[in-house]
Amino acid sequence: MEPGSTPTTTVPTLTVPARFCGPPGSANGGYVSGRLAEFVPTYGAVVVTLRVPPPLETGMTVERVGEDAARLLACERLVAEAAPAELDVDLVEPVPFAEAEAAGARFGGLTEHPFPTCFVCGTDRGPGDGLRLRPGPLDERPDTVAAAWVPDASLASPGEDELPEELVWAALDCPGGWAVGITGRPMVLGRMTGQMDALPPVGDRCVVMGRLLGREGRKAFTTTTLYDGDGRVLGRAHAVWIAVDPATVTAP
Repeated sequence: MEPGSTPTTTVPTLTVPARFCGPPGSANGGYVSGRLAEFVPTYGAVVVTLRVPPPLETGMTVERVGEDAARLLACERLVAEAAPAELDVDLVEPVPFAEAEAAGARFGGLTEHPFPTCFVCGTDRGPGDGLRLRPGPLDERPDTVAAAWVPDASLASPGEDELPEELVWAALDCPGGWAVGITGRPMVLGRMTGQMDALPPVGDRCVVMGRLLGREGRKAFTTTTLYDGDGRVLGRAHAVWIAVDPATVTAP
């Protein structure tokens, strides 16, 4: 090891099953962020930066960097990095479940979806196959989207009645992109800072909220909040989105 370098420790490989895709041929960014965040010891938020589209069905190496960070590599190419962070964004104020359901009828992906097979919001995914979120704009809040979500039992681990934490990250991902309005201007997740407070029970009437914070060139900035049926915050996130040509979104 070179003097002054940060020590790294390799831990078991991480493989993303094809079920959890985002754009065709690559994994959903929120899902991968949640999987990598598990390797960061913290009681607060974790920031995950995606460097290239994460591959599917490929054993990726996870390396611990120092005491509290981690990075993900595929064939020695850096895919993502994760570290402890602070999350300083306001919660997106929720709407009732019925209003979120109504907003789903205005979901832009119903008419034009850049990635219709996406595990989180893809219109080609069937019941129990994906999250099937439909984040639609609110009439009174044009910068905000809402999605009704009832977690399916098929998403939980055997014998569990709550979803794993990486699916909370996934649910907090795509509503941010649809708050930007990715119909006609596809975007992918570049960075996500998330904080998970609790896990959603199977069958609960959850609401996911997303809000656009601003734009800067090819980048857009969003915040998302997930609520359970009692209005309790389950998780929150801030994200940076990057406009892309869908044809160029390929995993290493």
